[in-house]
Amino acid sequence: MARQPVVRHNDWGSLTPPTLGGWGPTLSVTVVVPTFNYQRTLPYVLAALAAQSYPAHLLEVLVVDDQSSPPQELPEVRPESTRLIRVEEGWGRANACHLGALAADGDVLHWYDADMLAHREEVEAHARWHHLVDYAVPGGHKLFVDPTSLLDVDPAVVRDRVAAGEAADLFPGQDHEAHQWVEDYWAKTQDLREAGPRAQRFHIGMTGSVTKALYFDSDGFDRTLRLGEDMHLGHSLAQAGGVFVVDREARSWHLGRSQVLRRAEQVNRFNDPYLADLVPTMRPKRNRHGRAYQVPYLEVVLEAGPADETIHLVDSLLDGDVPDLRVSVVGPWGSVHDDRVQPVDDPVLETRLVHRSFLHEPRVRLVEEAPTRSDAEFVLTVPDVSLAPEPAALAALLDDLERTHHGARVLSYDSGAVARLERTSALARVGRLAGPGDDREALLDESFGVKAYPATSVGWVPVAERVVERFVLGARPPMDPDKSERRLRKALDKGAGRPTAVPDPAPDPAPDAASPADGDHRRGLFGRRR
Repeated sequence: MARQPVVRHNDWGSLTPPTLGGWGPTLSVTVVVPTFNYQRTLPYVLAALAAQSYPAHLLEVLVVDDQSSPPQELPEVRPESTRLIRVEEGWGRANACHLGALAADGDVLHWYDADMLAHREEVEAHARWHHLVDYAVPGGHKLFVDPTSLLDVDPAVVRDRVAAGEAADLFPGQDHEAHQWVEDYWAKTQDLREAGPRAQRFHIGMTGSVTKALYFDSDGFDRTLRLGEDMHLGHSLAQAGGVFVVDREARSWHLGRSQVLRRAEQVNRFNDPYLADLVPTMRPKRNRHGRAYQVPYLEVVLEAGPADETIHLVDSLLDGDVPDLRVSVVGPWGSVHDDRVQPVDDPVLETRLVHRSFLHEPRVRLVEEAPTRSDAEFVLTVPDVSLAPEPAALAALLDDLERTHHGARVLSYDSGAVARLERTSALARVGRLAGPGDDREALLDESFGVKAYPATSVGWVPVAERVVERFVLGARPPMDPDKSERRLRKALDKGAGRPTAVPDPAPDPAPDAASPADGDHRRGLFGRRR
C-alpha cells in the first residue's frame, strides 16, 4: 500500500482534491446531527441533506436527540438512510456527538448542527479530503442568516431547490453575516496553511469532519464540556496528527446567529477556565508563573539513576521558567517496602530516596514504565541524569520550536547520548505516515522539521553545577521588630523594583560556628555540607 501524502506543518495546499462532481467516492460518510429542541429547523437541515450530491448509498445521517422536550421525531423529508438515537446518559453537544460517533457506520464522521442548511455539494466537498489522507480535518464556510422566511416553506421545496443547486438563493435580499473572527484568521494565514500548530484553535465543529480512524485515535470529545467542545476536539485531533483544512466550497447557511455570536463575552468567560485547563495551546489563557494545569504544556520523561543526581535533576526541572509541566520519573517504585531494615543499608535506598522526595509533589509522576503517549503539547525525553537545564533553557528551547513550527530539537551529550524535545502532534503525524521500513526521523524532518544542538550550547550543565536555590534560615537571636520592619519594607521595594527609601540597617552579628552562612545553600540544617 502506498504511503499517504506528507503535509508539512498545516500547509494542506500540497494536497490536490478532485473537482466537485468529477470523481468517484468510495468512503461512506455518517453525518452526525446533535439536536436539543431544534424541532423548527431540523426538518430543513434534513431536507438539504437529502439533496446532497454525495452518493446516497454512501451517506448515512444520524440524528442524536439530546433529551429534547417534546422528544424529537424524524420528519418525512429526510435522507434515505437516516436513524434517530436518543441520549440516555449525560447531556450536551459533546456527549451527543460522541454517542453519534460510537453508533456511526460511516468511514467518515461529519458533525453538522441542527440549525445548519447545506448546499448541494457540502458533504462531497468534505469527503474528497478524506479520500486523500486519513488525517485531514476539513472545515466548511458558512453564513449566518435569519431563518424566519424559510420556516413557512415546505421542506420538500427546500430539498428540491438544494438539489437543483439553488441553496444560495434561498434567502433573496436578506442580510447575512460571516463568521468574522474565523474569516479574519483565515485571511491572515492563507486559510490556515501558514497557521502551523495554532490551526487547531480554529476548528469549528458545526461544519467539521474527520475520519472515524482519526477520531478514535484521538481523545475525542470531552463529554463533560458544555461549551468550547470544538476547540478541545481540535486539540485532540491535532495531538493525533490532524491537519486542518479550509474548504470554501463546503458551503452552509447557519439558521440564526450562534450563541457565541449573541453572547460572546459571557461564553468566553465561561469557557476560559475549562479551555485553559485542558488545551495547552491556549497559553494566553494560562498564567506565565506559578500554575499547573490538568493537561501540561510540557512533559519530561526520565529514568531514575543515582538518587542524588536524580533528585537534583528533577528539582532543576521544577525550578525552571516552565512551571506548566509534568515530570514522569521511571523507576521500580514497587520495590519500596515497609519491612524492618537498617535504614541506611536498605538495598533499595537509592529508589526510596527518590520516591520519598517526590511522592507528594503534584507535578511529578512516579511510573514503572515510560509512557508511550502524552497529552502534553511537547515531550522532553532525557537519556540519563548527568545534565540539567539552567532555569531559562527549557523555555528558550520551547520558544525556538514554537517560532519555527518544527517538530523536534535533538540535544547531544558528550557521551553520545541525546535528549529529545518533541512536539506530540508531530510524532503522531509521523505515526500515521510511516510504514514498515520507513525512516521515521526523515519523515519527522520532512513533515515538521528537526534541528540538533549540543546540549551544553543551549543551557544544559553538569547536574552537580546546576544551582537550585534553597531557603536559608540562620540560627540567631530574635531581631528588634523595628529593624525587622525596615528589612521587610526594603524587600518589598526591591521586589516591586522601587528604589529603597529605608536606610540599610546595621549588619547582624556574625552567626556562630554552628549556623549556616546566609549565602551557603549547600549546607544542611546543622551546617553540614550536602
